[in-house]
Amino acid sequence: MWTDSREALSDLQLGECERVLDVGCGTGELTRVLREETDGTVVGLDADTDLLAAAGDPTVCGDATQLPFDDDSFDLVVCQALLINLPDPEVAVREFARVATDRVAAIEPNNAAVTVESTVDAEPMLARRARRLFLDGVRTDVTLGSDAADVFSDAELTVVSTTQYDQEQQIEPPYDDAAMQAARRKATGTGLAHDRETILNGEATPAEYDALRERWRSMGRDVVEQMQDEAYERHETVPFFVTVGEIP
Repeated sequence: MWTDSREALSDLQLGECERVLDVGCGTGELTRVLREETDGTVVGLDADTDLLAAAGDPTVCGDATQLPFDDDSFDLVVCQALLINLPDPEVAVREFARVATDRVAAIEPNNAAVTVESTVDAEPMLARRARRLFLDGVRTDVTLGSDAADVFSDAELTVVSTTQYDQEQQIEPPYDDAAMQAARRKATGTGLAHDRETILNGEATPAEYDALRERWRSMGRDVVEQMQDEAYERHETVPFFVTVGEIP
């Protein structure tokens, strides 16, 4: 993300920040962007120490709902694709506000609005079907997107803005290793197997899951075949929403 444009980050006012906290930073994808956009210190926090090893110092191991910092420790606290994974995102946002002096921001996707275009005719339909079943079974709000503004309001923050940023992912020849691995995962059904438990948490039956996985594997074999002919292309759009709130 953020390789094409960073305009959607403008309301974070990064140029004015001396201390920034990136909560749930993982391997530091957003952390590195923040460090490029401010002369201040950007601290990455995550509960997974293995992921933190790739984020670059300074980093801290910690829980998003119990931040290991004093009140008013940062000018800005921000997260990316974190609230969608929390059972009660408001608890985390209130904790962000506790340690922030100025602003809190959340960059969250609406996974229900993802679109896929592909030279394999069956792929867009199967992607929609798999997504619907996954959304039906997942226990957190992975469609949060622009509704993060409501969470901010409930946490008693003043919402400054919500800006949409579309993450565009294109696969086309020549294919890199990541694209080849993704094709193999489709052909073997590995990705769907990973989501099996979540899908079956919803209304899908084991028989429906098995039928979908078989069709998914067939589609994956078509992807691999087109790749061998350098004919496969895929375009995915994931809408993210940058919500910015001020501390009252």
